[in-house]
Amino acid sequence: MTRDLTRFRLVPMRPRDARESHRAASSLELFFDLVFVVAVSIASYELHHALTAGHIADGIANYLIVFFGIWWAWMNFTWFATSFDTDDWLYRVCTIVQMGGVLVLAAGIKPAFEHQDFRVLIFSYVVMRLALVAQWLRAAHGSKRLRKTALTYAIGITVVQALWLLSLLLPHEVFPFALVFLIAAELAVPVVAERRGTTPWHPHHITERYGLFTLIVLGESLLASANAIIEALDETDDILPLVEISVLTLVVTAALWWIYFWPPHHEAIGTLRQSIRYGYGHYFILAAAAALSAGIEVEIDVITGESHLTMPWASFAYTIPIAIFILGVWILAIRPHGDRIVNTVVPAGAVLVLIDPIIPVPIALTAVILVGIVVVLVWRTPVSRGGHGGGTHGGDVADTSARASSTP
Repeated sequence: MTRDLTRFRLVPMRPRDARESHRAASSLELFFDLVFVVAVSIASYELHHALTAGHIADGIANYLIVFFGIWWAWMNFTWFATSFDTDDWLYRVCTIVQMGGVLVLAAGIKPAFEHQDFRVLIFSYVVMRLALVAQWLRAAHGSKRLRKTALTYAIGITVVQALWLLSLLLPHEVFPFALVFLIAAELAVPVVAERRGTTPWHPHHITERYGLFTLIVLGESLLASANAIIEALDETDDILPLVEISVLTLVVTAALWWIYFWPPHHEAIGTLRQSIRYGYGHYFILAAAAALSAGIEVEIDVITGESHLTMPWASFAYTIPIAIFILGVWILAIRPHGDRIVNTVVPAGAVLVLIDPIIPVPIALTAVILVGIVVVLVWRTPVSRGGHGGGTHGGDVADTSARASSTP
């Protein structure tokens, strides 16, 4: 990328080339992901405590709301970066402001779960979003072709943030209805803005970013589960159930990684409609990946006698996230490229995992089902895609980018 610096040491914010070869995630983007995982970890932790205390409906509802704020701020930054990343000092400062906002958001997760107090969450969320507004205004100044699109993003995001702040004045019983409206408004902004002119998103870069964030979230779930198992060793003399859960956690996490990276993901987003579907659909994949550790921790609490939930119902806390993750990946990326066998085994396996708790020996069966799915995926991997080791395939980026950049 050419760096024609202005007198303020800034790079003009022009659209990046959607056909740019060897485009990869930057160190700033990876740093950004790690900060967001702090909030993801706390949301998962609070979900675990809500479930183990028996507050199932409230816990799940709060988790889905909190995770939306985390995911939506992350996704909007990711899609902006794929089109306008200049990596100059002002771009970095605006990104760090968003990172600061998510750290404050993380501090507001506990009050939201325990007292339905969303004030800190909303204030920090608005800070993150307004930092992105500044980026869109800069993009509008730097690109005549996409000025209308950038201004539509900036105006749309600003209006919705004003509504978020006004929602804090609503009565407590009305607030949930306002949440539904505001989330719908947030989701509508990109759909409306992209009709004014499509931003030049890079298929390989986008899918790599989603893959990396999914990988980090799965790693966080594995770490949280491992810490819970280690702590539980001091609370029970019967370590066999904990050994079983340890094996389950490793097998599940490895299998979900294998399933996610089986398809060539960038081929799933050849048009604007597909890209929006792919991006929005990842809410369920990422939320499920983050909730997995909460489910494992609930299972551990049952073993140590610290949960209000009982078996086998407590096991749904981890089988539901696993099933949602598998079905989400299948719908978004596997189904268009899998053959009849793959497209039968993968969703059927997800359903079997979902109902696993009502079948005897659920822990062992979950692991067996997931291993079976992986075996089928290995068996049915097309020869032309073999040897790539999972992830995105850079060789096809130019063709996909050409389709993307020509999307109306």
